[in-house]
Amino acid sequence: MTELGIGIGWRPEIAEAVEALPGVDWVEVVAENICADHLPDSLTRLRERGVTVVPHGVSLGLGGADRPDPARLAALGEKAVALGAPLVTEHIAFVRAGGPLTASPLLEAGHLLPVPRTRDALDVLCENVRIAQDSLPVPLALENIAALIAWPGEELTEGQFLAELVERTGVRLLIDVANLHTNHVNRGEDPAKALAELPVEAIAYVHVAGGVERDGVWHDTHAHPVPGAVLDVLADLASRVSPPGVLLERDDDFPPAEELAAELTAIRQTVAAGGTGRPRGARPSVRASRRVPLLIGAGARVSGGPMPGAPAGQDLAQEPVSVTEPASVPMSVAEPASVPVSVAEPASVPVQAPAPVHESAPRDGARQRVGLAQAALLSALVAGTPAPEGFDSRRLGVQSRALAAKRAGVVAKVAPELPEILGKGFRPAFLAYARTRPMTGGYRRDALDFAEHLLLADRPEDPAARRRLTEWWQDRSGSRPPGRALRFARAARHALARR
Repeated sequence: MTELGIGIGWRPEIAEAVEALPGVDWVEVVAENICADHLPDSLTRLRERGVTVVPHGVSLGLGGADRPDPARLAALGEKAVALGAPLVTEHIAFVRAGGPLTASPLLEAGHLLPVPRTRDALDVLCENVRIAQDSLPVPLALENIAALIAWPGEELTEGQFLAELVERTGVRLLIDVANLHTNHVNRGEDPAKALAELPVEAIAYVHVAGGVERDGVWHDTHAHPVPGAVLDVLADLASRVSPPGVLLERDDDFPPAEELAAELTAIRQTVAAGGTGRPRGARPSVRASRRVPLLIGAGARVSGGPMPGAPAGQDLAQEPVSVTEPASVPMSVAEPASVPVSVAEPASVPVQAPAPVHESAPRDGARQRVGLAQAALLSALVAGTPAPEGFDSRRLGVQSRALAAKRAGVVAKVAPELPEILGKGFRPAFLAYARTRPMTGGYRRDALDFAEHLLLADRPEDPAARRRLTEWWQDRSGSRPPGRALRFARAARHALARR
């Protein structure tokens, strides 16, 4: 494992502060926010100082029913090469659903959504991960995400799901302790149990972030200070294994540099204190770390080191879009081919029962079953269709509002002229629009569609604002607002999409 140390998420809004912060060993950048052939000057300066930069993707959707998009994989790989990164990271999540596989409209979530912890979903995820590993030029690590909702009929716990994913693919893990805390509050899942079940030796690095609780629901905002409860989960993890890297995430409401420095200090102290609970040089126990089984001799299986992943990458737009780490959403660095196996004294090697054999590809129909389930859930969240059976309708409402709020925030960033033109009316108008108009493309397309929607309704009411909005729309769309016939056709299309 490559030792990363203590790091912070690089964001354009705090680029100068990050460069000046003491004790920053490495940074992580949202991959969709940069171009491989035109890196931000701040990242270039950090690299010249020897600071490691890791690209963190948010749009692959490896937990989705479709196979990974080769163009997105290629773009992620190009950014890893341009940054000289030792690995790339992504999420165990789906971000879009529908399309040819389910014969339904393709919908974009604009956010990370949880995959069901079922055998079908695991089979699909494993094949998608192998495809990504084969395409990427550096190792891949995957992050557990936070969730407001739980799938009915799940077959595995989070720890079991992650452990089997690592065993079957050799992928590394990015463990977000804030997401473990989020799932504890929102879904009643015990972070200690998850840590005890997952293969801690496969951890590439750790995320730490803040959030806020509202009406009994924890929102992983990445816009609040890191709470003590999240540091407690970090301490528990550090008592089980020495994490190669720990990173502070902040995506909004950025505090002064002194506060960021104080949070980094608290993280550093928590990791150091957690490490004192382990005997010097000790490895995690089998109870605390499910190790990847290695084949030894005639079918015997012993517990060894983590199975190394095979080294192996278009965004929603050609130019970078300011997409932050999704709130409520959500990896370890290893040398690609040489992980020593600790098998010193034969008598001390615990023998394990053979693990079940898994097919190398999803079972027949698994992709379609997963696709239909994900499309039904996403349609309920972004298109107002009925909630699928077994889901908590109240929680679905919370998640739906969170998705719309996230969407409004990103549109305001990629098209800042819209809130400037519409003023205080921007947010309520966009949220009303989003209730019946799901996102089917990138955020820039969404901004144009929203502006067109307002103009077709002869809004805003202020003539000067409407004229400015028309000029803005024409400047970016290259044509005049549609006539009556096209307006009727589009209205019919939207009506059919909502059915």
